[in-house]
Formats: sequence, structure tokens, C-alpha cells
Amino acid sequence: MAAEVSKTSTRIPEALFALRRESSRANGWRLTPGPAAVAVASLLCLLIGLLYLALQIRTVFADQVKQEYAGLVLEAVERAETARARVGVWDQVPRAHDAAADGYRQARVELTRRLASLAALVNASPADAPRMPSSVLLPDATLAEMDALLGNASSYWHTRRDADSADMRKRITQVAHMLIAVAALLFCLLITALGMYAKRNRQLAGQSHKFERAALHDPMTGLANRRKLFAALEEAATQTPVEVHSHKIAVLYVDLDGFKQVNDSLGHRVGDEFLIAVSRGFRESVRRGDVVARIGGDEFAVLVREFAAQDELRQIAQRLIACVVRTDEQMGMGMVRASIGIASYPDLVDDYCRLVAAADEAMYQVKRSGKDGYAFASRAP
Repeated sequence: MAAEVSKTSTRIPEALFALRRESSRANGWRLTPGPAAVAVASLLCLLIGLLYLALQIRTVFADQVKQEYAGLVLEAVERAETARARVGVWDQVPRAHDAAADGYRQARVELTRRLASLAALVNASPADAPRMPSSVLLPDATLAEMDALLGNASSYWHTRRDADSADMRKRITQVAHMLIAVAALLFCLLITALGMYAKRNRQLAGQSHKFERAALHDPMTGLANRRKLFAALEEAATQTPVEVHSHKIAVLYVDLDGFKQVNDSLGHRVGDEFLIAVSRGFRESVRRGDVVARIGGDEFAVLVREFAAQDELRQIAQRLIACVVRTDEQMGMGMVRASIGIASYPDLVDDYCRLVAAADEAMYQVKRSGKDGYAFASRAP
């Protein structure tokens, strides 16, 4: 009883640890950024940057308007100061003559007009600014009051213009920096998109290669299937110029004798192991350029892309038979052998499309003659 409790207490931490590991894997999978997440995050950053950039540009234009308005006010101050200086000049001239009095009076009217224009401009300012009192526009206003008003206005609006100019330069610098940041973000987004596109293409190419291999190969043995065999046969017969006595191709059709007894007596698992071992031996028994295919069940075919004489085909057939015998002995069965039919093009079969069928017919001749051997197909009439 104590031993059972100990075992149970040992399993609980292990189970908890496994559960935690699976949870961390799941969390890690959720936290892994994908192309969509990266694209959305990049677009959000880009939109925020563009919005900030638009606000900064708007503020720059506003500062520019303020600076231009301050310049207009300062121009009005300068015109008013010029009119004030002219009044001062006429004030120094004795007014004994009518011309002097008339000149002084016209200078005061011009000064009053300039001050009115300045007051209208200052009081209409959209920004907060000291307003000009209407008392300086009255005829009884003293020159000292006008001098104080012009001095204060000139000082304030010079300071205002300098501040707006400095603020505009600062914001222009921020806009330049933001443009650089947005350009860098767009460049990084482009590089990321290109990297993801290339990665996706590699994944699709890998998947396409896997699908193509699965469509052209036997899943258990890894050998070429019937479709791959006929494609390789057509390629060998059509893409390479075939001339009699110079370039010939052949097909060896292999059927395992007694293999059904292996499945019936030892089970399909042992039968599959035998097929895998025989397939490995078949690949080692032929040349690198030749194609070994599993046609189905216990039937195989070997495409010999080039040979010079029939003795080469006999040697390949003998190696294939020896491979079956050796595998059978290694697995301790004592019941599996091979019957092989051989057909070649163009010496024995004049149509390469009939090579597999002719080799199959020759294989059945071997079976009718006692099995465990090889035979060549009959020459085409």
C-alpha cells in the first residue's frame, strides 16, 4: 500500500510538469508573431506616425501664420514710428507761420491714422495679445503716451515673432525627424514583407516538393510508384535519341513468389518489414541512374536507362534474385523467391509504351515454368 502511494505521489509532479510544459508551449505558440500580426502592428505604427506628422505640419503652418502676422504688426509699428518722428520734426519748427502749423497738423493726422491702423491690426489678432487703448487715438492724446504705446508694442511683437520663429524651427526639425522615422519604418516594413514573402515561398516550395514526392513515391518503401516509373520511362525513351545497337532501355518486372504466405502466417507487419528490406536491397543492386519502383503489393519494376548487351540485364536480374534470397534468409522465412521478366527497347519491343506489359508477360512465363528465375520477352514480330 505504501509503495502504491509513493508511486502515485511521484506521478503527480510528473503530470503537473508535463501539463505546465504543454501550457508553455501553447503560450509560446500564441505569442509567436505571424505575418498578419507583424503587418497589422506595422500599419498601426505607420498610421500613428502619419497622424503625428500631420499634426506637426499643421502646427508648423499655424506658427508660420503667427510669424507672418507678427511681421505685419511690426511693419505697422514702424510706419507709426515714422509718422511719430515726422511729428517730432514739425514740433521743433516754430509755428509762427501758417505752413509750419499746417505741417504739424497734417503730421498729427497721419500719426493718428497710422495708430488707428496699428490698433485695428493688434486688436484683431487671433492670438492673445495686449490690446491698444482707444485713448491714444483721441486728439488730446499726448506724444508721451503714443511713444510708450509704440515702445511696448514693438518690444512685445518682436519677442512674439522671435518665439514663433523658434517654435517653427523646432517643429520643422521634429517633422524632419518624423519623416526619417516613417521612411525607416516603411523600409523595415518592406524588408520584413519581402522576408516573409521569401519565407512563405520557401515553405510553399517545400510543401510542393513534399506533395510531389508523395504523389510519385510509395509511402512505405520510399520507392518510385507506377506514375513515377512511366514518367521516367517516357523521359528515357523520348528525350534521349534512341538508335538501334547504340542506346537501349529495359524494364525488369519483379514478382515475389510466396510472399502471400508471409502475410498469412507471420502477419502483415512482418510482411511490410520484408518489403522495406527488399526495397533497400533493390536500390543497392542497381545503378544510380536506374529507377526502382513498387508497382503494387509484392510487384516491383526496375527501369534500366541504358545498357549495351543483354548480359548486363542478366546480371541485374541475378542480383535482384539474390537480394530476395538474402533478405529471406536474414529474416528466417525460407519461403520467398523472385520471378523476373525482362523487356528491352527497341531490340525486343518496338514500342516503349509496351515495355512494362511485355516484361509482365515474360514474368508470368517464369511463373508457369516453375518460378524463381528470369526470362526475356519475345522479340516483336
